Amino acid sequence: MLQSFDDIADPSVGRPRVAALRSELARAGLDGFIVPRADEHQGEYVPDRAARLRWLTGFAGSAGTAVVLTASAALFVDARYTLQAQAQSDTALFEIREVPPAKLSVWLGEHAGKGARIGYDPKLHTAGQIEALEKALKPSDVKLVSVEENLIDRTWQDRPASPLGLVTLQPEALAGQSAVAKLATLRADLSAAGEDAVVLTNADSIAWLFNLRGADVPRTPFALSFAVVEAKGPAVLYIDPR
Repeated sequence: MLQSFDDIADPSVGRPRVAALRSELARAGLDGFIVPRADEHQGEYVPDRAARLRWLTGFAGSAGTAVVLTASAALFVDARYTLQAQAQSDTALFEIREVPPAKLSVWLGEHAGKGARIGYDPKLHTAGQIEALEKALKPSDVKLVSVEENLIDRTWQDRPASPLGLVTLQPEALAGQSAVAKLATLRADLSAAGEDAVVLTNADSIAWLFNLRGADVPRTPFALSFAVVEAKGPAVLYIDPR
């Protein structure tokens, strides 16, 4: 069985995990898969359940992206993390690339081959990120393919459970304004911009807007959730009912 964080400091764990991911690539008809550090909320910190990059590579920094092809793999980090990535990851397996100047699109163009199909989980990338990458990949004819189920999740056999930290209301005296007042301001801004609604995925935005505090992510007072606020309708919070 593939283990989780008990042996994460050992760079050798990457080899069986990459092998398992490549088996999933074959089943999905893909030539590669992109694994970002981000979770569904695009926050700086992620819960253990969403630490897919760390699980796959051993790299525990707060920013980075890995890409695994059928015969090669690379880990892209910025200058803060070059030495850390080299120490925590199997450098015989992952080519460590520093950004800038290295670019994911250039590396894929050089290693994936024309017509390659590279999978990605759309929940873990912003629309702008995917649009920019698609544009940069056009000259090399590499295609991005959205997947319904994250391929890492298929292989991560002892993946941690979703966090269920206690959720509390921040007193108005500390928050400065009531959630009702903040929602009214947001709705006025939406109407002024000619928008019907806004979708919120960032946990700190939701914490501020609804005056909620939680304990789902280390070192942050956030409750992981989503929200939709309509300009002339309800504000709906999507959160585990427990």
